Amino acid sequence: MTKELWSRFDRIVIFDTETTGIDFDTDRIIELGGVAIEERGEGDSLNCLIRLPAGKKLPPFIVELTGITDEELERSGVSETEAAEGFCRLLEGAERPLLGAYNAQFDLNFMYWFLKRCGKAQVLRLPRFLDALTVYRDRRDYPHKLCNAIEAYGLGEEAVNSHRAVDDARATVRLLEKMAAERD
Repeated sequence: MTKELWSRFDRIVIFDTETTGIDFDTDRIIELGGVAIEERGEGDSLNCLIRLPAGKKLPPFIVELTGITDEELERSGVSETEAAEGFCRLLEGAERPLLGAYNAQFDLNFMYWFLKRCGKAQVLRLPRFLDALTVYRDRRDYPHKLCNAIEAYGLGEEAVNSHRAVDDARATVRLLEKMAAERD
């Protein structure tokens, strides 16, 4: 990341979600990953599965896409409250945070409603927001999926679009670094 960026922000948090679908009103976040970056380098990270409410099951398409299963969520998942607290910790102490994601509108809609249910939506008031997809669209022709951006910037060895939240967040960090080096 560039000096100009660090003159405006004291922490950058890049995050990603995996969800049960695309409707932030009714679908749920099942995995939350994030990476906090400060001028000195990568800091804390978050990588958690989130249990579904009782009686809810994953759609087969989501199991196929992510590899996450109902059994895995039940065995290794945390509560929504625990996940929300972990996300808030990534932003904790930052006076001038930047919150980013690839296709940020999708993830931010889900995060807002997720955090609201947990009584923590106020954490989204302070950060400025960055959509890596919007930057990528300004620089490259269609297609615009994260896997396309990884390929376009030759990040195959450094990044993977696995449809797992923390992997995709880290891939977005590498992508932003490459885009900043290309043109700030």
